[in-house]
This record gives sequence, structure tokens and C-alpha cells, in this order.
Amino acid sequence: MGLTDFLPVTHDGVLLRPLAEADAEAYAAGTKDPAVRHYAHLPLPEYTPETVRDLARGEVLKGLESGRLAVLSILDAATEEFFGSLVLFDITEHEAEVGFWLSPHARGRGVARRALATATRLARRLGLRSLTARTDPENTASRRTLEAAGFHPEGAPRRSTTPSGAHVTTQHYRLPLE
Repeated sequence: MGLTDFLPVTHDGVLLRPLAEADAEAYAAGTKDPAVRHYAHLPLPEYTPETVRDLARGEVLKGLESGRLAVLSILDAATEEFFGSLVLFDITEHEAEVGFWLSPHARGRGVARRALATATRLARRLGLRSLTARTDPENTASRRTLEAAGFHPEGAPRRSTTPSGAHVTTQHYRLPLE
């Protein structure tokens, strides 16, 4: 079974499903937010609706087919309003790294924590033993969200390479799933 056999997944009012062409406008707008630009370390320097549609038709599908990458939209489960993005990447037989960002209108409502809980359910269904995450030590909201979702810091902050290719200091986190 592949990733797509386990998607979409819904929990606690949050729907996670593969990024779709229908999300292009909201996704591109969300990536223009200064906090997203500063902390998310997205692979592309800029996103337009067309580049997002291209991603949804290309890299997103390839990642799902390979089982190594899941670029997911975070949506309201009732209305499918776009809240942000959650990505499972570097997926192996036993673990995956998770990254996430929210559009400004979705912040402060527990959406990120609930999205992480939903992703944790997905990870367990995939048979993963742990999830990892990294965040800027100064990103208090992200750190609090990860810790509220059960992630534990691993050691002191250290240099790492982000999905954008930047070399930055990050705090590493782990969530055992067994």
C-alpha cells in the first residue's frame, strides 16, 4: 500500500489531503506572509498560483507515488477552507520529518497542533516509529506547537540544512510513535 491509500485523513476538525490545484491561490498567498517566508524555509524562493499548480501536478504526485514525500494541505474538515501546509518528507520505513506553516488567518486557534495530531495518526497508519521536526529556536509558536503535540527537543540547537538549502541553526524534535 502507498501513501495515497491512507489519504485524506481527518481528525479533530482538520483535514489533511494532498496539495491540489484548487489550493493554488490560497497556498501562494500564504507563502507571501513574512513569518512563513522567514521560518518555513520553503524550497522555492517565490510561489505563484501557477507554480503551485505545477507542483500539485508534478512533484506532489511523484512524491506520493514514491512514498518519500507527502505535501499536504491543512484544511477545515467541514468547509475545506485552506489553513496552510504540512509536509512529511524524507520518509523511510521507520520515520519521517514533518514541517508545517499556517496562513495568518488560521493562527492562534490550535490548527497547527491539531494538524500535527492528524499527521501523527497518518504516520502510525503508515507504520512509522517516529516523527522528527526542526524549527528555528526563536520561533516560539512553532516550538510550543511541537511540544503541545508531544514532540520532545533533542539536544541543543545545531546547524542543519533546510529544505530551501539554507544552512541555519535549528532545534531538533522527535515524537516516538511506539
